Amino acid sequence: MEYINPQALVDADWLKEHLASPDVRVVDATYFAGSSERDAKEEFGYRHIPGAVFFDINDIADTDNDLPHTLPSPEKFSSKVRDLGLGDGCHIVVYDSLGGFCAAMRAWWMFRVFGHRDVSVLDGGLPKWGKAKNPLEEGPANPQPRHFSARFDNTLVRGADDILANTESRLEQVIDARAAKRFRGIDPEPRPCKRLGHIPGNINVPFADLMIPAKGWVMRPADEIVKVFEAAGVDLEKPIATTCGSGVTACAVAFALYLIGKENVAVYDGSWAEWGDREDLPFETGT
Repeated sequence: MEYINPQALVDADWLKEHLASPDVRVVDATYFAGSSERDAKEEFGYRHIPGAVFFDINDIADTDNDLPHTLPSPEKFSSKVRDLGLGDGCHIVVYDSLGGFCAAMRAWWMFRVFGHRDVSVLDGGLPKWGKAKNPLEEGPANPQPRHFSARFDNTLVRGADDILANTESRLEQVIDARAAKRFRGIDPEPRPCKRLGHIPGNINVPFADLMIPAKGWVMRPADEIVKVFEAAGVDLEKPIATTCGSGVTACAVAFALYLIGKENVAVYDGSWAEWGDREDLPFETGT
């Protein structure tokens, strides 16, 4: 089986060949979660793919919201990405410096939410690019502003009320991308919250199961992705939404589903950072 949407995933060889193309823009969306003392923007200044700009998911966000890196308004998104030189007519290629840890997929989803569909993820991210001895550069980016027309697609976003209603209607399958012990309420969350466990009726598909760590955290082939979902009990013919800890790794699951042809998978933006702190919302532990 081949990917249904192969254009969404490019490798280092493809990017090297197209790096100088006038319509290609490269974006570093590296994000270090929770208590990490590493500074993604600072590290971008030390090394990045030539021509890349830095996309900060904590800054290109609703910074008035207490929840982490939730979606900004269309106006704010347009303003921020315009200043990064990302706009209409661009083929945007997103990567992160950790290879398979999903901030790139979060940026991929955000561009799609705001109406830009010509966006791809670099398979294996910066580690695979560097391993192939491709060039790197240092210093700040100096992009030329470019107009971006934001068109918000609410079909790709879910809020707490939507997910709560779905616990009764079960119109959508909701896939939780967190590790199994976090899903079961055994391991603590990286971000402190009042409760551990998961949303009732959710299906656990840890995002890491959709990648191949031994090959540098690249995406699995299409037939293996299908097997992972089917083994978890996901019906790929029915509607799906995704969730996780704070709306980042949920985008990796949505991305894997997009590769195999599920093009309208929504993400619960608040995820467990919201649900786990709201005592008015139901939750479960165990499997």
